[in-house]
Amino acid sequence: MAVNPAVEGRTYSIPDPHVVTQDELDAFAAAVRSPGASSGATSQAAPLTFAVTIAQRAEAEFMVDPEANVDFSRLVHGEEGFTYHAPIVAGDELAATTTVRRVRSAGGHDMVTLETGVETTAGEPRVTTTSVVVIRGEQA
Repeated sequence: MAVNPAVEGRTYSIPDPHVVTQDELDAFAAAVRSPGASSGATSQAAPLTFAVTIAQRAEAEFMVDPEANVDFSRLVHGEEGFTYHAPIVAGDELAATTTVRRVRSAGGHDMVTLETGVETTAGEPRVTTTSVVVIRGEQA
C-alpha cells in the first residue's frame, strides 16, 4: 500500500527537547572516527553529522504516523543533505521539527522528501537536514 500523499506538508516534532552533553559528543566523535577522537581530545563542537541523531527522532514521528502509511520494513535511505547555520555544542537544548516536503511515486516505489529543522529551544537555528526515503513497492 502506498504512502498517503495527504501527509505532504504535515509537520512532526520530537516530543521533548534534547540537551546535548559533551559525553555524547565525544562518543559520537569516536564512533565516526572524527578527527581528534582517537587522541582523546575533546571539543565542544559536535561532529558535522551529529545533527542526524536529533533529526531522525523527528523523522521517526512521521514514520510511525498511521495516517502516513509507511511500511518501515520496505524503507531504504535515499539521500541526506545538511545546511549548517551554527555549530551544535554541549549544553544546547535542541528541538527538531520535520516537514514532509514531497510524496511521489516513481517506478513502483514511493519517495518521500523530509526537511528537518534542528534549533535551540530559544529558536536559534543549528542545522537543516533534507532526507529522501524510498519505500519499496510490493514487487521489489
